[in-house]
Amino acid sequence: MIETPNGWLLLVHQLPPKPAYLRVKTWRRLQSLGAVALKGSVYALPATDQTLEDLSWLSKEIISDGGEAMLCEARLIEGLSDAQARALFTAPRAADYMALAEEARAFDKALPQEALTHWDGAEELKAQLGRLRKRLAAIVAIDFFAAEGRAAVEAALARLEARLAPPAPAKRDAEPLGQRNLTWVTRTGVKVDRIACAWLIRRFIDPEARFKFVPPKGYIPAPGELRFDMYEAEFTHEGDSCSFEVLLERIGATDPALQAIAEIIHDIDLKDGKFRREETAGVAHLFEGVAAPGLMDEERIEKGGVLLDALYAFFKK
Repeated sequence: MIETPNGWLLLVHQLPPKPAYLRVKTWRRLQSLGAVALKGSVYALPATDQTLEDLSWLSKEIISDGGEAMLCEARLIEGLSDAQARALFTAPRAADYMALAEEARAFDKALPQEALTHWDGAEELKAQLGRLRKRLAAIVAIDFFAAEGRAAVEAALARLEARLAPPAPAKRDAEPLGQRNLTWVTRTGVKVDRIACAWLIRRFIDPEARFKFVPPKGYIPAPGELRFDMYEAEFTHEGDSCSFEVLLERIGATDPALQAIAEIIHDIDLKDGKFRREETAGVAHLFEGVAAPGLMDEERIEKGGVLLDALYAFFKK
């Protein structure tokens, strides 16, 4: 939640009459940033590093499209108080939360009972739930002043997730974690959760670990192999925990630095904004580079390991 200690940013702009789509384009960009219109073509956002960057880029876009734009820092003195300005932001977000909660409840009410057990036909239902989660994350990203209604949406989505969750596989014996020089198996095309798991394994569980990358489905593990972050794996998502969190719990880790990394990995992987750490957005961008197309899985793990080593050292301070 932002208390506007740094005041406000105002974007004052003017667009050329043609082409007409520029007005729609600019309006949509302002809406996506959560900006509110104060008067005519004057739009406001609370002053933060992120909003300054966002409006600076938009200002440059307007000018490059032939328009005029001016970005100002401001304090509200007369005509509109800070509290009234905050209300301009919270009212639309509260309406967004209410609409999304109602949609989630309607989805829950219409959910067929057989979806709980017949999983071959549930992919679209899970995809719809994912879209609702994505919309919630988009609203949260521009909810600068903690509008009412978010808790109701999260409760409705949690109920949906509980109904759609397949029966949890029986937990495997954690005894192999005491062994060394094992082969750890996961899906090809590793990204943030699998990269983080591989780092945790080599750094804290099995320094001599070998990794094998296999297709997502149909792989039958050989004796002595352990699977992670894949279907029916020994270590994979459980409830609302990503695989990294599950591994961390299974080894009984209480290191605050590892817990901080787990919160970042969770929000990047699950995109639910559960922890909302300030480092998450930057780390997510770095992992996009680590998982760039053309890099082999071992390369991604190696590069991601360097990034996670640095992150771990930062949090250990």
